[in-house]
Amino acid sequence: MRIVYVVTTLEMGGAERQAIALANRIAERGHTVAVLVLKPRAQEEWPAALQVLHLDMTRTAAGVLAGLAKGRRFLREFRPDVVHSHTFHANLIARVLKVTAPVPIVFSTVHNVYEGSWTRMLAYRLTDGLSLRTIAVSEAAALRFMRLKAVPERRCLVISNGIDTSEFVPSAERRARVRDEMGADQMFIWLAAGRIVPAKNYPNLLRAFARVRAIRRDAQLWVAGAGEDAEFTKASALARELGVGDAVRWLGLRRDMPALFDAADAFVLSSAWEGMPLVVGEAMAMEMPVVATDVGGARELVGDAGAMAPFKNPDALAIAMLGIMQMSQEDRAAMGRAARVRIQTGFNMDAKADEWEALYRTAPGNQKKPA
Repeated sequence: MRIVYVVTTLEMGGAERQAIALANRIAERGHTVAVLVLKPRAQEEWPAALQVLHLDMTRTAAGVLAGLAKGRRFLREFRPDVVHSHTFHANLIARVLKVTAPVPIVFSTVHNVYEGSWTRMLAYRLTDGLSLRTIAVSEAAALRFMRLKAVPERRCLVISNGIDTSEFVPSAERRARVRDEMGADQMFIWLAAGRIVPAKNYPNLLRAFARVRAIRRDAQLWVAGAGEDAEFTKASALARELGVGDAVRWLGLRRDMPALFDAADAFVLSSAWEGMPLVVGEAMAMEMPVVATDVGGARELVGDAGAMAPFKNPDALAIAMLGIMQMSQEDRAAMGRAARVRIQTGFNMDAKADEWEALYRTAPGNQKKPA
């Protein structure tokens, strides 16, 4: 089959990472794959060993129209069997392109329980007929979109995110090396990862960590992720205000996440909303004990292989974190092993690629097409 993936950007986010990982997997199976990116090229992007075309859309009517024309020309030349889009803007543009370009089938994926205001949900509803199916990455996201009537139940499916368990493999040797390089010494390292944006709710994490630090002086928090300057300024100021500024390390954007997972002792997610947090699955694949706020599909992912806390409740998050720290090293190791098994059996990237490939083939005209 000939498949085009449409994404808003290739910047270093979870939805973008998942879309590119899927595109790469599908290409490895012999399909002809290309990627359309709405926004201009960013300074830091996920690498893709595929044909990638940036439509260079801007926030003006002229910029959108020029991008649509560029996309339409590409699709007329490429002649895809399937267009698979990810996140709100890409989903809407893919549906518009279906009207004006030779796009027989569109699949839309929503990656979060919250993709914007009621006007965006109305846009989804009004254009729903241009997509064969809308697929959510978690049951929680699917239920919310159906409840908001953005997607009718009969046209909504769930295919959860997949994790490459061959990339995320724990290494004791790497752990010792990175902890030495980072000067971790005998500290208990909590790792958080994700862009410093409101959705990730770092103030919630910092308030919880301050409570943890008051009881366990051996705790440190490492935060991997870039973000908006204003959000980082507020977060770092809050850490100092809470008296934990010297115990929080802001690592910025990192490309060595497996090494950081190894070096840390546990992972924490403090989000206010999520779809299905990819980074939690990666931490679990690395055999890390995980504490996550109960948002979106986090509970679906973690199951009984980690600890959950109510969102926007730093006291509860701190209690869950302290619970992990008070476990014996053997019990934390057992929790980590159970977490990796859960990812391998329920969220393996190869199995998810199987699901997507099968879905593509259900589309009219694709049943007998070769890879």
